[in-house]
Amino acid sequence: MRSFDLTGRRALVTGASRGIGFALAGALGRAGAELIVNARDAAALDEAAPQLRAAGIAVSASAFDVTDPAAVTAAVDAIEADGKAIDILVNNAGIQRRAPLDTFDDADWRSLMATNLDSVYYVGKAVARHMIARGRGKIINIGSVQCELARPGIAPYTASKGAVKNLTKGMCADWARHGLQINAIGPGYFDTPLNKALVEDPAFDAWLRGRTPAGRWGRLEDLHGAIVFLASAASDFVNGQTLYVDGGITSVI
Repeated sequence: MRSFDLTGRRALVTGASRGIGFALAGALGRAGAELIVNARDAAALDEAAPQLRAAGIAVSASAFDVTDPAAVTAAVDAIEADGKAIDILVNNAGIQRRAPLDTFDDADWRSLMATNLDSVYYVGKAVARHMIARGRGKIINIGSVQCELARPGIAPYTASKGAVKNLTKGMCADWARHGLQINAIGPGYFDTPLNKALVEDPAFDAWLRGRTPAGRWGRLEDLHGAIVFLASAASDFVNGQTLYVDGGITSVI
């Protein structure tokens, strides 16, 4: 099991103050990684970081806006200059906006794409430059079942996550030869703050349970094994892939 041990590795997780990002950070920390947790809201990080430390995890916080390329580059370079090499990057930051496509607000389109897609490019590139110089590194982008599926009212979100899937492949095509492994996780429908409106909608809840072969919402702990696998030496010959953790929803019509 030593190939899954992350002791001595350092992981930067974006959007880590709550929900899936917080859960992924915790899983990496319990596998031995030192954490650098990111969010735009420094106050939210001040609440999240002590919870991770209470579990015996070494953690520091880095508040910066993942949609601002200058801020991203400055923050990543500062982390690396402080002797904290980033061995693992988890591009998790994301938002959701729901509306029919014909009435979707253009400003919401731009903010959704900036957060869900542009940030993966900005942070991925800034971190990869340092990883390439070292000849190793793990990048895990967080996609969605919407990399493959669509549903009324979320076409822009679907577009952003489909692009993340193919950007993951593109990163692999360019960076695998430098010793990097770049993969993605595609969570299904999870009971998180991002999906609060859906969880509390009885009709959608019934549809989701009936549509998913596992018959339930995802639980955050369902993601722990996938993130540790893709961050560890166990996945050293896995590259450019999207691993769906979805209770089987993408496997059925």
